[in-house]
Amino acid sequence: MAVSRALRRLLRVLEIEEEQCRLALESALGSLKRLDHALTAATERERRGRRLVVASAGSAEPTDRLAGLEETRAGRRHAAALAPRIAEMEQEAAAERQAYLDKRVERRQAETLLRKTEARDAIEAGRRGQRTLDDWFLGRMRRADSVADAADAPPAAGAARRDKAAEEET
Repeated sequence: MAVSRALRRLLRVLEIEEEQCRLALESALGSLKRLDHALTAATERERRGRRLVVASAGSAEPTDRLAGLEETRAGRRHAAALAPRIAEMEQEAAAERQAYLDKRVERRQAETLLRKTEARDAIEAGRRGQRTLDDWFLGRMRRADSVADAADAPPAAGAARRDKAAEEET
């Protein structure tokens, strides 16, 4: 069974689909990373606000303390808003990872099938070539044997056979 063009096309399609799934996974992981950076920035904003509150405790300026409290509250609110989005993106990334792995398994199965078919075809071609070579060699040996038999036969016997054959024809 020769490797069909359809099987090669299937392999190419699976490679393209795998590449698309890999790109979708990379995109989801990039979004997750951006959200993690945003969460880190919100947490840092909350810390800066607390430090500002502590630093303003010794001063007589109430605006510094209010600014610190507002920074702390804004950082917490932003972190709280990011938490569900991060959880959602982690699930999406996990789904994209699974889709990528599934496509990779499909492609590898198709590659294995293609390689096995090619190997089977190569073995069969080798067998055909050997069979052809064997037939050629046997034919050559038979011709050599018939030439040797004709050379070994006495010439009179050959003439007698021809005479006998000519008599039978008449």
